[in-house]
Amino acid sequence: MKRLSILLILMAAASAIAASARSEVRFGNESADTTAITALLDNAPRQYANPEELTAFFARSFIGTPYAAHTLEAPEEILTVRIDSLDCTTFVETAMALAFTVLEKRSSWRDFVYNLRRIRYRGGEIEGYPSRLHYICDWAVDNKYRGNFSDVTGTFPRYSNMVRSIDFMTDNRKLYPALADQNNYDRIRAIESGYRNHKFPYIKTIDLGSKATKAAFRNGDVVALVSTLKNLDVTHMGIVVKESPEADPYLLHASSSNGVVEISSRPLAEFLKKNRQWLGVRVFRLSE
Repeated sequence: MKRLSILLILMAAASAIAASARSEVRFGNESADTTAITALLDNAPRQYANPEELTAFFARSFIGTPYAAHTLEAPEEILTVRIDSLDCTTFVETAMALAFTVLEKRSSWRDFVYNLRRIRYRGGEIEGYPSRLHYICDWAVDNKYRGNFSDVTGTFPRYSNMVRSIDFMTDNRKLYPALADQNNYDRIRAIESGYRNHKFPYIKTIDLGSKATKAAFRNGDVVALVSTLKNLDVTHMGIVVKESPEADPYLLHASSSNGVVEISSRPLAEFLKKNRQWLGVRVFRLSE
């Protein structure tokens, strides 16, 4: 009888923990999303050359998924999980969080939720709208500091440095409904103050076509496309896919123009040449 009572207590505790985990997440469709996440984790390869290969595996799993913008915006800041539709950033973060979970040798959607939170929010903690890592420069600095991934741009054969003061959000306050709240505005403004004359490495579009640069990309590298806007660093993200180490890198991304997650029809270098709103790329890799 005593053992039965202990078992019932443990079962009740586990049920309470599961309910608490769900209550901290906004799903697109809870049942469908958690089932899909579990299936993705169960089907992941258990042998892989490096973490990037896992990122590429999961990224390819979303080919054909519809594009949807502004899925994270809501009156209350809470972790949003959407598997049925993605934008460029949520696509990248979802693939990375799934890869992290497998690297940890875990297979629960709850572990995925934990990893998604630690990538998307400053210090991995949700403390209102400003705690979300809105700017890629901020996302990069915070995640690099915590050892989640590395900025490998500076290891490429050809790279340059750029200096920018990042304040696009507060300079365009009307585009962000959450900034109508003065506290949110002030906190974002304070974050931006840390990125005045911010220096970061990038690979220019003209250098992406070199044989050495192409070879330096790995299948599964995360790339952030550097904007021409003077007060913003990045306006698009994706994941590199390559058929072999020597092959041209292509961009796997959530395309707003085509409305779906897809692989670009042109190699990365040609894709950027065709799209003049981008000056080049930054490159990130998951940490072991």
